[in-house]
Amino acid sequence: MKKVKDFLWKPGMKVSEMLDAFDSLGFQAHELSEAAKVVLKMKRSGAKIFLTFTSNMVTSGLRGFFAQLCKLKIPDILVTTSGAIEEDIMKAMGEDFEISSFYADDNALHERGENRIGNLVIRNESYMKFEDKMNEFLMKIYEKKKRIMVSELLREIGLMLDDENSILYQAAKNNIQIYCPGIADSSFGFQLFMFQQKHKDFIVDVIQDMNKVITELSFDEKKGLISLGGSISKHYAVFAALLSGGFDYAVYLTTSHSSSGSMSGATTQEAKSWGKIKDDAEAATVHGDVTITFPLMMCSVLDKLKEEGFLENE
Repeated sequence: MKKVKDFLWKPGMKVSEMLDAFDSLGFQAHELSEAAKVVLKMKRSGAKIFLTFTSNMVTSGLRGFFAQLCKLKIPDILVTTSGAIEEDIMKAMGEDFEISSFYADDNALHERGENRIGNLVIRNESYMKFEDKMNEFLMKIYEKKKRIMVSELLREIGLMLDDENSILYQAAKNNIQIYCPGIADSSFGFQLFMFQQKHKDFIVDVIQDMNKVITELSFDEKKGLISLGGSISKHYAVFAALLSGGFDYAVYLTTSHSSSGSMSGATTQEAKSWGKIKDDAEAATVHGDVTITFPLMMCSVLDKLKEEGFLENE
């Protein structure tokens, strides 16, 4: 049995060295170290890697890190929520989100046209500029194609953006599929609705994306999942993998707990009862704020992948 060891700082300590030391620290530090090991095994084995995340993570500064991971070709497939798409586009347009407080005066924020997400703020003006740009994007896409899958739609938009820190841009540039099963649930979805009122023959086909993601997977290939948070993005990925035998590797980073019975709180162990993760899969579940746990885990992984020559487009 592994023994607990004291954590000690060393001058010039790398993130990967710190995560290695976490392995003997206990509690969630140990789990985070285990998660890093699983992600490394995914990449070393050549597994097809899903990265799933929710919109609040794109509101935060993780947005550019997701784009960078796409540039480095760490994930093969992204699954996210509609809010993440619109906020990526807003930031690509040059809109700034601000850090406020979890205890801000929300009535005062509302009067100023500011919308709070935790301790972050998005201004109404950002949504107004987004709406104007979306109409421009959709018209260009409509002129090319009247019926389109969500993944195709997001690729087309990504190709129209010019921002190295954009998830859509880097995914399109590096041929990484983005799936967004809940596309209607946001200002992005509302703009699709408004556009369709004027162009009745414009169809955004969500169901064909399901056919695409299922046929992309096979029983023979290894599959890995890095799931941040939960909700529809997490379930879409695990359900797609279920139909081809389940994931060989899985890492869940979340603030939710299994006592709620929610998808966000469901552990990798629970997923085995459904066949979403294989019985012998290497897996880890880490509880904690993803803006802390994910950069720590992935920077450690990237350090080691760089040393091993796995990274592309450095």
